[in-house]
Amino acid sequence: MRTISSESELREYVRDPSAAIAAKAIDHIDDASARFIAASPMFILATSGADGSCDVSPRGDPAGSVLVLDTRTLVFGDRKGNRRLDSMRNILGNPAVGMLFIVPGVGDTLRVNGTARVVAEAPYLPRLTVAGVTPDLAIEVTVDELFLHCTKAFARSALWDPETWPAESDVPSAGQMVRSQHGVPAPARVIDAALRHDARVNRY
Repeated sequence: MRTISSESELREYVRDPSAAIAAKAIDHIDDASARFIAASPMFILATSGADGSCDVSPRGDPAGSVLVLDTRTLVFGDRKGNRRLDSMRNILGNPAVGMLFIVPGVGDTLRVNGTARVVAEAPYLPRLTVAGVTPDLAIEVTVDELFLHCTKAFARSALWDPETWPAESDVPSAGQMVRSQHGVPAPARVIDAALRHDARVNRY
């Protein structure tokens, strides 16, 4: 086995990208990308702490809940979660973030890399209201890079094709995983019921 330790070694296996692909990132939110963001009910947020530790977090809200404030700035509200604050604690130590916007049924995704800050008492917080709840905090991102990511990963995985989806019985439930990870004595069905209830009544 060979461990790759430099880009020159990588290029022994992967040829250089075309000039168009190498230069595809832009430093602003164009009109079509703003429409894609508005259509996206789900994005993945990547952060890393000052110590180099990494985290990735799914973020979901009704489509249109991520606001494009201007051609360089977007913002999203903080919602109820587990209160670990992994993403926001990371941003406090290292503001660099990555975002991957997903639209159901669409293979193409939109990637945004930028600089984030956690804000409170911002004038736009009322615009982030969902289900009658206005968030106390929001994360504002200044775009450094934005580019389209092609559909190959979704095509290879057939993610949107229901015929490829596993049977529910073939996938461990959240309760089963909690028991496996932490040795919780409660039956998996009890944990699953509690988690379903929390997701239903404690969403916002």
